[in-house]
Amino acid sequence: MTTEGQAAEKPGALQALLVYLERRSLVMLALGFASGLPNLLIFDTLSAWLRDAGLSLEVIAFFGLATLAYSLKFLWAPLVDRATVPLVTKWLGHRRSWMLLCQLLILLGLWLIAGTDPVRSLGLMALFAVLVGFISATQDIVIDAWRIEAAVTEKQGAMAAAYQWGYRIAMIIAGVLPLALSEYAGWNTSYAIMALLMLIGVLGVLGAPREAQHEIRRIDTDDIPAAPLRDGLEWAARLLLFVLGALVLGSGLAGDAAILAAGFSRIGLADAATAVTAAWEAKPWGVFAQLAGVVFGALVIFFAARPIPGLVTRPGRYLSVALGAPLANFFARYGRAAGLILALICVYRLSDFVLNIMNPFYLDMGFSKLEIAEVRKVLGAVMSVLGVGLGGFCIARFGLIRSMVAGAFAGPISNLVFAWLATQGPQLWALSVAIGVDNIASGFAGTCLIAYMSSLTGQGFTATQYALFSSLYALLGKLVASQSGRIVEGAAASADAGGLFAALKSLFAGLPPETFASAMEKSGVSPAALGSGYVTFFFYSALLGVVGIALAFLVARLDPQPKDI
Repeated sequence: MTTEGQAAEKPGALQALLVYLERRSLVMLALGFASGLPNLLIFDTLSAWLRDAGLSLEVIAFFGLATLAYSLKFLWAPLVDRATVPLVTKWLGHRRSWMLLCQLLILLGLWLIAGTDPVRSLGLMALFAVLVGFISATQDIVIDAWRIEAAVTEKQGAMAAAYQWGYRIAMIIAGVLPLALSEYAGWNTSYAIMALLMLIGVLGVLGAPREAQHEIRRIDTDDIPAAPLRDGLEWAARLLLFVLGALVLGSGLAGDAAILAAGFSRIGLADAATAVTAAWEAKPWGVFAQLAGVVFGALVIFFAARPIPGLVTRPGRYLSVALGAPLANFFARYGRAAGLILALICVYRLSDFVLNIMNPFYLDMGFSKLEIAEVRKVLGAVMSVLGVGLGGFCIARFGLIRSMVAGAFAGPISNLVFAWLATQGPQLWALSVAIGVDNIASGFAGTCLIAYMSSLTGQGFTATQYALFSSLYALLGKLVASQSGRIVEGAAASADAGGLFAALKSLFAGLPPETFASAMEKSGVSPAALGSGYVTFFFYSALLGVVGIALAFLVARLDPQPKDI
């Protein structure tokens, strides 16, 4: 992570804003665009093309797994840290050469998708989509690494904000333009035009300044005698285990067992395929099956990379160092504070991740689907952009640690605003206030977390360590979020039975009759009790955020400085 040891004075407000006009920030806008474009094209827009071609929803859903690579990118991030691109690296540097390679391959992949008929060549299109997903995830690894290595800590907030702005612009374009073009020129032409838009990212790479000198940490295997046949067989066995572990781990992280079920079906274990699908989809406990998949897959990968006891081999040495050294480096640099920092990353946005029942909440309150869509998609998007920009400004103006601590308060406070919304009834202005506050807070906290995780990476391990952090921070939230609906309905039932939360029912005495009107039909409780359940849930989600606040203050007070390793 690049730092400015001599920067004793904080910049003024104007200087903090001018960070967004610097060359690196403008380049980051283009790179964010190049990152968001292929993601939506293969994850969302492609499903419209497939449905338009008459394919079943089951087939379309399977295509969504092309983005599984985004959940697993930390597994091949060590390759991005260590391998060079022949010829190009000397010209552009380590990170920019990788970015250029990825963008040209994504352009080619989208062009190949554009030239494919899903009815006649469905398998070929699926292959192209998977390749684009894999290369796009690799591009994300490199962009994050370049961002971290190309700017000082104080400017990481602005870099993260510019990236998110570019990403959102790309998602809007990729979600609207292909659909409009397909009406007049067909899907193939539409995707060909989308492929050419990747040139925006290419221009960004060519205009980007070279990152700080990249250090490749060599893995020494010269002391191990070569055994070509044995090493070849060992590489094949390890990589097979690695892929199997990755598929189980990725299926758990994605919450989709389609690949596992397809694998079981292919080898004749139809009952196992049915069982794993049922376990993954069970409500509300399926998330624990998914978590078990994550743990099991991680263990398989661990043993695939672990040296064979009593036998020193080149594949064992290489894989154990490539995957283990980034973690060992992090713990060595931060010592006893490393566990505390990882805990902070895991819980920092926990209060946001548990809000997975918001659409049912809005509908239960009596808002129409159109009202929800207008406020969330229009006002919410604008407020999110403002929150992201505010986060970058505060990091540049007040410093990373202060901003990170302030961001820890953002989620809990915005959740309390939703508790207030529950007592207002279906008032559009109140919905606008709540969603506006939530999106500003979420954008601010997200930018602060990205900048903080960026500051933790070590020289030579930037890509791998950041990929690990970004995969880790949502894992606990996914587990806790599985219980959100149970908490609402459990608190509502307690309120109706005269229990602990019964006093909250008085908050809903004067609300319009359409507020929580379907409570008895859907949850078996009175409208006031369901409102009490939601208020209880939002207070609970805010309390979860207190853990993040406490850890943020503790880390800020300790201010652990990394050792030079």
